[in-house]
Amino acid sequence: MSSSLLHPDRLFPANPELRTVARELYQSIKDLPIVSPHGHTDPSWFANNQCFDNAADLLIKPDHYVFRMLYSQGIALQDLGVPTADGSPTSTDNRAIWRLFAKNYHLFAATPSRMWIDHVLYQVFGFSERFTEASADKFYDEINRQLATDEFRPRALLDRFNIELIATTEGALDTLEHHAKIRADGWGHRVVTAYRPDNVVDPEFEGFLDNLKVFGELSGCDISTWEGYLNAHRNRRAFFKSMGATSTDHGHAKATTANLSLEDAQALYQVVLSGKATAEQADTFRGQVLTEMAGMSVEDGLVMQLHPGSYRNHNQVVFDTFGRDKGADIPEQTEYVRALKPLLDKYGNNPNFTLILFTLDETVYSRELAPLAGHYPCLRLGPPWWFHDSPEGMRRFRQQATETAGLYNTVGFNDDTRAFLSIPARHDVARRMDCVSLAEWVADHRITMDEAHELAHELTYGLVKRAYKLD
Repeated sequence: MSSSLLHPDRLFPANPELRTVARELYQSIKDLPIVSPHGHTDPSWFANNQCFDNAADLLIKPDHYVFRMLYSQGIALQDLGVPTADGSPTSTDNRAIWRLFAKNYHLFAATPSRMWIDHVLYQVFGFSERFTEASADKFYDEINRQLATDEFRPRALLDRFNIELIATTEGALDTLEHHAKIRADGWGHRVVTAYRPDNVVDPEFEGFLDNLKVFGELSGCDISTWEGYLNAHRNRRAFFKSMGATSTDHGHAKATTANLSLEDAQALYQVVLSGKATAEQADTFRGQVLTEMAGMSVEDGLVMQLHPGSYRNHNQVVFDTFGRDKGADIPEQTEYVRALKPLLDKYGNNPNFTLILFTLDETVYSRELAPLAGHYPCLRLGPPWWFHDSPEGMRRFRQQATETAGLYNTVGFNDDTRAFLSIPARHDVARRMDCVSLAEWVADHRITMDEAHELAHELTYGLVKRAYKLD
């Protein structure tokens, strides 16, 4: 492999002294197992363990990081083979899709996506020439050849990538048949699920009332009452936990929480059931359910994750044509201090509760999130997420959060991805950037080299294992 294609010192400082320290730290942790406690890979991959079909289906069509950039330059999602919501035709010529991607690969220069894809092409598939429009067919044919081998079956890749554990994320209505097969095959210690109930918590989620009916049927609970609705969540959480879940995940627009009286919560739920809830009532309902979820986490031990601050499906035309999660989710300003107080008043000091906070609003790192996590025993800060899963985003996070929250109130790294082959690339970037931060603190004599080695191990492996209860 040419070092010019994937330089061994990539992302390390230009300063020779700092680079030497960062390199030494990185060498000590680069081969530690990957723990991926939150992500969106397809559990059917691991259940069925079948070969992936082709390069376009694996690396382009499911990856909104890839096709959102191409779409921004006027390339139609239909031409990239992205499935439509109504099943209307899109391109099925996977070679043509791959060529179109190669022709426009220059658009990804200096982006995290470029680093991840380069890692996949040059490290995972072993190419030694640059990926260009001229080499597109050669890359496509060779990738497809390798994908057809047993070495590229999903379970084999778990071993090759040294992934100790990976968590997928399923909605409250998922029957988890793939996870049942995974467990029956003896892989339940490697692939687990996580409970994501947004589609039965958010009154503004499409099909919400129909979702509630299915929710009641799956749980065997009478969801016509507030008490029955909460019991349905308890039922489903227990089922997910039986399939290996150690966490829940909540992707609300805001960080709003509420602590209503029982009577007010019951009344609000009846308004929600009527389908006539206002936007304000919907936000309050989501907030009340978050607090109820916190109480359930105290009971059943599931770690709670909150991912607020995304204006989802901002492009109405794309949403109408292609559905959710098609690259049109946009970060927006998010407030945490007042929003979280009702939940924290009730559970913030409970030793049996863990809440991991994420943000797309970097302005709150030093002002809100780090001070909160630096005080409340239940709070931990998740790593830079989504748009900020980048070298610059990781650097900003460490610079803004560490002075108040420290390092042990963070949870290591999670990749939060649908793109399976990019997982080692993403974790490698995080490991490199953590070693850069540690090297700078060593050079400033803020920590010793021995401490830096201990912290590098913690940031890579120890913190995530403890935060997500994976020991």
